[in-house]
Amino acid sequence: MIVVLKQHIDTQDKNAVRSFLEKKGFQVREIVGDHDTVFGAVGNVSIDFREVEILDGVSRVIPISKPYKLASRELKNEDTVVPVGNVKIGGNRIAVIAGPCAVESREQMFEAARAVRESGAVMLRGGAFKPRTSPYSFQGMGEEGLRILKEAGSSAGLPVVTEIVGTRYADMMKDYVDVFQIGARNMQNFELLKTVGKIGKPVVLKRGLSATIEEWLMAAEYLMANGTDNVILCERGIRTFETYTRNTLDLSAIPVVKKLSHLPVIVDPSHATGIRAKVPPMALAAIAAGADGLIIEVHPHPDEALSDGPQSLYPEEFENLMRDIQALSPVVGKEIECLPEDLPPAVKEIRLASKTGTGGISFQGVPGAYSEKALHAYFGDEALSLPCASFRDVFDSVLNGSAEYGVIPVENSLAGTINENIDLLLRYPDIAVTGEYRLRIKHNLIGLKGASVENIEEVYSHPQGLAQCGEFFEEHPGIKSVPFYDTAGAVAHIAEMKDPSKAAIAGAEAARVYNLEVIKAGLETNPRNYTKFFIISRIERDASENPNRAVIVFSTQDKPGALLKCLNVLAEKKINMNKLESRPIHGKPWEYMFFLSLDIPEEKTVLDDALSELADYADNIRILGKYRVKRP
Repeated sequence: MIVVLKQHIDTQDKNAVRSFLEKKGFQVREIVGDHDTVFGAVGNVSIDFREVEILDGVSRVIPISKPYKLASRELKNEDTVVPVGNVKIGGNRIAVIAGPCAVESREQMFEAARAVRESGAVMLRGGAFKPRTSPYSFQGMGEEGLRILKEAGSSAGLPVVTEIVGTRYADMMKDYVDVFQIGARNMQNFELLKTVGKIGKPVVLKRGLSATIEEWLMAAEYLMANGTDNVILCERGIRTFETYTRNTLDLSAIPVVKKLSHLPVIVDPSHATGIRAKVPPMALAAIAAGADGLIIEVHPHPDEALSDGPQSLYPEEFENLMRDIQALSPVVGKEIECLPEDLPPAVKEIRLASKTGTGGISFQGVPGAYSEKALHAYFGDEALSLPCASFRDVFDSVLNGSAEYGVIPVENSLAGTINENIDLLLRYPDIAVTGEYRLRIKHNLIGLKGASVENIEEVYSHPQGLAQCGEFFEEHPGIKSVPFYDTAGAVAHIAEMKDPSKAAIAGAEAARVYNLEVIKAGLETNPRNYTKFFIISRIERDASENPNRAVIVFSTQDKPGALLKCLNVLAEKKINMNKLESRPIHGKPWEYMFFLSLDIPEEKTVLDDALSELADYADNIRILGKYRVKRP
């Protein structure tokens, strides 16, 4: 059952409730959510819920209907994010685990670790013990393989995950591995689940060959009931009558499990398909279906592999797949998880500051705004967000040092450039652009819990949000659209009014922040709706490593062909221009500045030479920022 505690409950009452439950025979887990603190009480105990409801400090008691209690979404509404060292699995990021099926030699593992690390994997896999169908197949190198795996992971800065095949190996393995893997054949080896659960380390739990989703979640419950909260579910295909693939990858299980459980879900397309060429498309399909990560077999020389060579990717194939995942991840509103040393300098600095409670990033709007979502997607969930009333306030907060960085929207794929912020960049010479992030905008109809579309009479949102949901209003002519200053602000307004006939259009995060409900998702008429955000800082903080993009402005004389001459300079240097826009110069009617976004060539001096030549044709050249972006 779930025991919802009253807000501001004192420590004495909380301890009394816990003590009462434990004396009755329950295992008690405290879960602190955004709005409530609850006790999850599980166990084979019969009790009258009223005995708990009358205790001081208890708000209400909710029974858990599912047989899996600790793994159930009923117990914990927020998604669990599993930490593995500096890596996190779950949330709004996609974590990729890669490496060979089996540890075969020191040279093989070190080569594999370097390759997957360079391509962007954040964990290294490799089997030291291999449960194989045939007793004559390669069974792994045992403890020597674990030692090699650990050394290879350490050399590349990667946590390691490997399979445990029996309870007798637990004590020996725990010092070698960061994450235990329970294989498909052992999913219902309950003594193994109990033993590994007691160790307390994160566990990747693969779905059994013919297991139902409920059986899979019940296996997770064994792990959690015995001590570990950090369980990562792994879909790896199930056995069906089909013979063209090794297994049938059940991608429909991802959204089903995510509705039933708070645990993160990753996918193993290598074992699912058994065929190298089928791994990349199924990996991308898994991301599109909502997977929190992938575990992929990569071997330096698959043709020589002692185990599962035909399904192992070559390093160059894995590199291509990672670039495809990078291109796909913004579409599903996620980012690829990176190791701390691979993050932009600004992100590293903020994450370090977050651990000490200092540093913050400003954004325009209220909590739950799209800008705040972009902020957390770029800097991480731990980053301290600082709401500002206006875009100018964001710039001022960065300039005066009350914020370390700022996040500002500069362009929407449907509505175009946000001119106010381009103009502010021109007016603040001490502010530099130090990064960018592209966010998929997903509009949702948000209202009071229990409300329905049929009962809604008015919908509030920013004018752009309303305009981007035109088809919804055409389909519901009886609903009045009401312009509001901000999307998330509209949700806060609905929460204050407490009127079930009123709703707002905003991101799902706003519904969570203000404890409301998404009545209808995906309202946007055009799903290709993205907003580009700039990360800004004081100019002295702009220290991007190996930048590959520059933002510049310049003006030209009012002469025929003046702009063409400037653009020819860039063309001759083969510098790609991905944006060009003119802005009027304040105080100088009919004179214009040109705003450009450029890709910096590998040879950095090419841009410097181009800017030097540009000075012959342009005036007031200014670099607004140089930074590094991920490119598909």
